[in-house]
Amino acid sequence: MKAVLPHSLEFYPMQAADLDAVAQIEAGIQAFPWSRGNFADSLHAGYSAWVARLPDRLIGFSVVMQVLDEAHILTIGISSSLQGQGYGARLLQHAMHQVTTHGARRLLLEVRPSNARAVALYRNFGFQQIGVRKGYYPATEGREDGLVFQKELA
Repeated sequence: MKAVLPHSLEFYPMQAADLDAVAQIEAGIQAFPWSRGNFADSLHAGYSAWVARLPDRLIGFSVVMQVLDEAHILTIGISSSLQGQGYGARLLQHAMHQVTTHGARRLLLEVRPSNARAVALYRNFGFQQIGVRKGYYPATEGREDGLVFQKELA
């Protein structure tokens, strides 16, 4: 079977019809996932919400809130079976391009310290850690900190 390369990935604005697939991916990659309702609320609020598709299926999503020249990645994810193949990098590039096109000069996000793959991806893209939000994320036992990263956009 021939592998599908990241260049076949396409991006579309998230629609209500995508919510079940998006929530299913989220549930497969997060121990404490956003609900379908959280994604629906993001659409209703007008956030920059996108899906990533291969020719045969939806494989990822991003939701970014932008206020004036600052944007904040609220959630971003790629189906667990396709992680580590370059799709997450392409999705992150797309999110950065979208907010830059709409005037953002700075991009922020939080990430769990235990999510080493995501931390490495953000660092690879030039994000700098600027802080820690103590007990930011729910965890199996108690809470987990959130590392705050930022990137200045050109």
